[in-house]
Amino acid sequence: QVQLVESGGGLVQPGGSLRLSCAASGSIFRINVMAWYRQAPGKQRELVADITSDDRPNYADSVKGRFTVSRDNAKNTVYLQMNSLKPDDTAVYYCHARSGALTIAWGHGTQVTVSS
Repeated sequence: QVQLVESGGGLVQPGGSLRLSCAASGSIFRINVMAWYRQAPGKQRELVADITSDDRPNYADSVKGRFTVSRDNAKNTVYLQMNSLKPDDTAVYYCHARSGALTIAWGHGTQVTVSS
């Protein structure tokens, strides 16, 4: 079993920044890719960014140059630094762990609201 707990969401003005954290616990040795997804009201859940166990990141086109995904293996934590936030970034952000194509766990999500 793997448990994922997100934190760091909140309300921020357009152009602002937030950093999300996802702490993993349990059988974490099974994980080789950690990812962030988001789901806005009325929309499908979409991949925002992911990072492999050897620190190779991948980003959705909509966040390239603004978001940075990183991981601290000593803390079993993955981060999403979000800069230059836009109202379109408003969504519930979910942490995800997988091994290859196999989903291992989802977090419960953290709300990010970008509004003036």
